[in-house]
Amino acid sequence: MDYLNDMALFVEVVKRRSFRRAADALGMPNSTLSRRISLLEEGIGLRLLNRTTRKIELTEAGQLYYERCSRIVEEARIAYEELGDMVAQPTGILRVSLPVDFATTYLAPLLPEFAALYPGISFDLDLTPRNVDLVGEPFDLAIRMRVPENPGLISRVITRISAQFYAAPVYLEGNGWPSHPADLEAHQCLTMPTMPTWTAHSETETANPKVGSRFRMNSVAMIRQLAVLGMGIAFLPQRIVADDLKAGRLNRVMPEWQGTAQPIYVVTETRLLPAKTQRFIEFVKERIR
Repeated sequence: MDYLNDMALFVEVVKRRSFRRAADALGMPNSTLSRRISLLEEGIGLRLLNRTTRKIELTEAGQLYYERCSRIVEEARIAYEELGDMVAQPTGILRVSLPVDFATTYLAPLLPEFAALYPGISFDLDLTPRNVDLVGEPFDLAIRMRVPENPGLISRVITRISAQFYAAPVYLEGNGWPSHPADLEAHQCLTMPTMPTWTAHSETETANPKVGSRFRMNSVAMIRQLAVLGMGIAFLPQRIVADDLKAGRLNRVMPEWQGTAQPIYVVTETRLLPAKTQRFIEFVKERIR
């Protein structure tokens, strides 16, 4: 595809009416430019320029070639500048896939400010637990609770979230307050099928109690609600239960213990991102901390 680059060089030479001036504008040696044009002519099989010591003139074939090439080169320049504007000015539809619990708890409070900062962006949010195909589906990015299995994707950690223990006053009145994570094995613990054990740390110790209850679910919102209703102990990030703590619907249990900080990833297909995606990632990473 070198002929496409040589086409642009040819157009520059014709516009400048001089190899020397064109070479200076392109930042390349005059001899290199002259050789590239000669190779272009050899590839086409026609002379495009008549060269003299004082000037250059287009041949009939050169005139026809220039008329076609100049339009192509100009279209390429415009396309390049338009894409540059997309990087500089955030516009368009931002398509994001993310877990519903993360979206409602962490992202929703941030969206009004981001939308006000960038009025040219509109949003298409896919709040499902499935791992969308960032290569085959039209998503700009995904937010995930674990690193993606596809090694070809680009993953960045935007924050880390740790969990604490919470229970409703009515549950604690009826079942007592655990004093150590090992005590949780005798309690109703509201958890997910993927978390049969909870890992917690104090300043001097790590514990991995086996947990379970009559209820298992794959929804953080459902766990929170059942905890408020006194159905068991929850192991959740503080932000998710902040309103319940403030209202007295939940109490923190074993405050000297907390879970391992879990990374939250933003995943993209490539590192070359349009402005809308770059600004969104930067904004969420900054605000969510």
